[in-house]
Amino acid sequence: MLLVMDVGNTNITLGVFCGEKLEITFRITTKIPRTSDEYGIIVTDLLRLNQVAVSDIQAVVISSVVPNVMHSLTSAIIKYIKVTPLIVAPGVKTGIRIATEDPRSVGADRIVDAVGAYGLYGGPVLVLDYGTATTYDLVDADGAFVAGVTAPGIRTSAQALWKDAAKLPEIEIVKPKSILAQETISSMQAGLVFGQIGQTEYIVEHMKKEASYDNIKVVATGGLGKLIASETDSIDVYDPNLTLQGMRLIYEKQKQ
Repeated sequence: MLLVMDVGNTNITLGVFCGEKLEITFRITTKIPRTSDEYGIIVTDLLRLNQVAVSDIQAVVISSVVPNVMHSLTSAIIKYIKVTPLIVAPGVKTGIRIATEDPRSVGADRIVDAVGAYGLYGGPVLVLDYGTATTYDLVDADGAFVAGVTAPGIRTSAQALWKDAAKLPEIEIVKPKSILAQETISSMQAGLVFGQIGQTEYIVEHMKKEASYDNIKVVATGGLGKLIASETDSIDVYDPNLTLQGMRLIYEKQKQ
């Protein structure tokens, strides 16, 4: 079995593959500082609770945008799972060529999403990830990562509202009944959700136009991606497990 770990700014998402089938997924919080033993206990307990024997994990792939957790996390995998993890980083075979001005500045999460989208849906493909940041990444027909846009994520924008505006409350991020909001909570929800939909449609339209792609597939992932994808025709596919699938494909590339 293959264990994949997507270390994001908010959560660490883990998945276990048996061949090409994603058997289980689970999440732990990134922002809590943990020792290697704490990570080891949490991960092995989660595996056992999901009826996966630690001894069945033959390989581990980690994609991370949070450098300060990597020493503890990597040590935990080596100590408790007895496997040296493959870290998605420059030099690892991915099948995707980074054709930007500064290839090393492209985050591992975006590379993994690009690998997943191109491998599963072909190219050209536009990959949208609704996480701590909302990212829009363009992969051409030959599998080259050629451009990307970065914007604040929905939750990031929401937290800025209730953190920096004393009278604005913390709210649930859902689509309100109407954009014609008549009280504070629904007005914030309207601004966040409809604002993200509008941003998505504008950026997708203009990336397609400037890249001269009329029939490019648009694939979305990330926690709140499902909410946005259901409200716009600009997104063709919502795949909640795209990042995990990308790591599986990268692992397969190492065996070629």
